[in-house]
Amino acid sequence: MERMRGSVLRGLTAFRWLAWIWMATVLVLARGNLVAPVAAAVLVGAAFAVTIWLTLLLRRAPERLVTGRVVGVEVGVALALQLADGFVYGAGHVFTPEQPLGVAWPLASVMAAGIAFGPAVGAGTGLLLGAGRATSSTLNVTPDADPMWGVLLPEQVLSLVTTSVLFALAGGIAGYAIRLIVDAESRAVAAERAVASLRAREDLARRLHDGVLQTLAIVERRSDDEQLARLAREQERDLRSFLFGGPSPGIVGAGALGDALRAAADRYETAFTGRTEVLVPDDLPELGPPVVEALAGAVGEALTNAGKHASAGRVVVYVEPTDDGVLVSVRDDGVGFDPAAVVEGVGLPRSIRGRIQEVGGDVEVAATPGRGTEVRITVPR
Repeated sequence: MERMRGSVLRGLTAFRWLAWIWMATVLVLARGNLVAPVAAAVLVGAAFAVTIWLTLLLRRAPERLVTGRVVGVEVGVALALQLADGFVYGAGHVFTPEQPLGVAWPLASVMAAGIAFGPAVGAGTGLLLGAGRATSSTLNVTPDADPMWGVLLPEQVLSLVTTSVLFALAGGIAGYAIRLIVDAESRAVAAERAVASLRAREDLARRLHDGVLQTLAIVERRSDDEQLARLAREQERDLRSFLFGGPSPGIVGAGALGDALRAAADRYETAFTGRTEVLVPDDLPELGPPVVEALAGAVGEALTNAGKHASAGRVVVYVEPTDDGVLVSVRDDGVGFDPAAVVEGVGLPRSIRGRIQEVGGDVEVAATPGRGTEVRITVPR
């Protein structure tokens, strides 16, 4: 945030110098029309001193450029230039072709106020400086300059109002722009921190996965103490939840389907001793709630079969997009069976096939004795 604001302040400093050079040039070229050249030179010199001071602050302490005291000094000098404009040039200067005394230099103070304190303060400062020039020029109207002494013509009023509006716009836009820039940089910094945190978390997860998690898994599988095995399983699941943002490191994405499948896997792990891994990619097509519900129910039944009938130790639930829909595979490492010799029970035709067929999908079962079972579910988009 400070880096971006520093770039804006450097640009404002460059504008301030260019505006002062033009102001000094105009003063020299219009010196024949001045009735108070000393006063004009003093004010331009004050603007020069402020420009040097602010340039030094930019190099040594840029954070001070957006403080009230520093901005107030610059605005004060700019207001003095605006108030003195009509008097150093003589009566009726506002209605003559000469450039105003401050020319564009006061705009820098208006933009500085907007950058430091927001668009409202920047616009208000612009109106203040515009009112200063209007006051100076109006009070300096004389019968020699205008036969209608003390009365401004509509085009004269429009000229003064235009100056105020332009100043207010400059301050407001500067404040609004810096707010957008700061917000964008804040979001970028937050994103960088989130990425760094994620990388650190992944590194920690990788190390623990290769050590602690595998040790807990071995204790769970090999322990004859049911209480110790259950405790190891619970600790493993809690640690996975902390490391991977969910009960399983296999979840990729956080869509409705992934959440539903993970919930089904949780119920399986609670009811049985097996472990699950859920893999859900981010590029799945959109699925309606009925389809998600049907898939979650069918996968839940397949997991129950893996724990109840196949004595599976590990089940992988894998999801991938297809050309015309989504494929969900439930593969276990259980005892398997011979599809030709076994008649399907109630769960497979009703809870799995029935659910999927209602949403226009299809189910295939592949099994081999001693080598596990795979249930392949496809649903259309």
